[in-house]
Amino acid sequence: MTDSTYLVVGLGNPGPTYEFTRHNVGFWAVADLADRYGSSFSLQSRHRAEVASVAIPGSPSVKLILAKPTTFMNDSGSAVRSLAAFHKIKPSHVVVIHDEIDLDPGRLRVKSGGGDNGHNGLKSIRAHLGTGDYHRVRVGVGRPPGRQDAAAWVLAKMKPADLEGMRVDAAVAADAVELLVHEGLVATQNRYNS
Repeated sequence: MTDSTYLVVGLGNPGPTYEFTRHNVGFWAVADLADRYGSSFSLQSRHRAEVASVAIPGSPSVKLILAKPTTFMNDSGSAVRSLAAFHKIKPSHVVVIHDEIDLDPGRLRVKSGGGDNGHNGLKSIRAHLGTGDYHRVRVGVGRPPGRQDAAAWVLAKMKPADLEGMRVDAAVAADAVELLVHEGLVATQNRYNS
């Protein structure tokens, strides 16, 4: 591993049942990054993830290991730990893209470290890495209407208009990752943490 290699993990749940849910916005963002650079995902069973790698041109160029865990959300950390160990990537070079109910749709926040805010995917990553000191790209999905349970909200299939908006938000999250790995955290926060 060099300092110009990052592990970028999109959080979600595998399978067609969950494909078009708010919880899977991380999957869409890493898929967007792979598409931009002509890469495709392949199953790496030993890492419990679908993985693609891309080189982003620049000075210097940056390599991204893109991952979609094939575990369910609650065990995402096992894939993150396995890939980070295999590629010798330290937590400061891990970027996790995930849904965030405390942000409205269309909002995005980038941070390093912090709590897990009840997000089971983040809890699992902290447990498996032994630290929460990795980068997070938090994609707003908003709070559920009325008294709807938060888990039911993020796992519900979206209406077409909401789905289209979330796809745009996933692309913006991919943009934020590109800026983060080239320009660093502060520049990325200044641009995206509105």
